[in-house]
Amino acid sequence: MKRLDKRRRQEGKTNYTKRLILLKAGCPRLVVRKSNKYIILQIVESVRAQDKVLHTVSTKDLLKHGWPADKVGSLKSLSAAYLAGLLIGKKASDIKGRIILDSGLIPSTKASRVYASVKGVADSGIKIPFDEKIVPSDEMINKYDFVSKVKEGLK
Repeated sequence: MKRLDKRRRQEGKTNYTKRLILLKAGCPRLVVRKSNKYIILQIVESVRAQDKVLHTVSTKDLLKHGWPADKVGSLKSLSAAYLAGLLIGKKASDIKGRIILDSGLIPSTKASRVYASVKGVADSGIKIPFDEKIVPSDEMINKYDFVSKVKEGLK
């Protein structure tokens, strides 16, 4: 196990110090990951350091909820991240208590896509601690005119 830890640390895939802190919290985690085309959100619960995925949403799922097919290249935008947060919040309405953010190795940047997804989860009614100063503004999220239409399709 120790050899595996060193390998994942050297490859830059896992920050074990941060992971230990998140696991000690004992709460489900909102895991946010970025790929080349999409943003993937998962709600993960850990039992004895074994992760179990409870809910998963990708911004690709927004195409089923009214996202225009000609705007498929913008599925990594702030708006897409916010709407994916709303969607996973709707799916995870059965979770009681609070969840915490696990951004992995993504740097913490003010008004980023990570915090847009956190704002979406919070707007869906799930308790997640965050600072209002760090999330993007409504003007930044509602940049596209079709965002309100997709938002209505999610409810």
